[in-house]
Amino acid sequence: MFLKEFEVRWNDLDANRHLANITYLSYASETRMAFLNHIGLSHKNLQKYSIGPIVFNEQLFYFKEVMPDDKIRVSFELSGISEEGTFFSFEHNFFNNEGQNVARCEMMGAWLNLKTRKLSSIPENIISEFTSSNKTKDFKKLTAADTRAHGRIPKNI
Repeated sequence: MFLKEFEVRWNDLDANRHLANITYLSYASETRMAFLNHIGLSHKNLQKYSIGPIVFNEQLFYFKEVMPDDKIRVSFELSGISEEGTFFSFEHNFFNNEGQNVARCEMMGAWLNLKTRKLSSIPENIISEFTSSNKTKDFKKLTAADTRAHGRIPKNI
């Protein structure tokens, strides 16, 4: 399991003096980018391939408070990827010093071609890096339909 450690700082807290919602999202994002870098998708390579990750949706589940000066480890696991590698879903679990799972973040997204501004796939060698390790127990192959399974559509004014 890929893990990244964070120390809770003063500016990571909310008015209730526990870890702020936005900080969970920030820690999850930092962990994702650390994992991508680990498998060869550094910022330099993302630029070389002219791709970037985009988020379709992200959901947090809280189990236990995280307080000032706590150390938190955040995991990265692949919970799904489409055959061609365009769509992905990730799971991040947050663990305290005792190894207790204090929160979970589930997200789904895709790769964006930064030149055409259209959805894109990633290089085959990167897909194999993704799928060779760090999978959740309920890992699944995604389709475009999975990205709309939540049933949410825009409501224009």
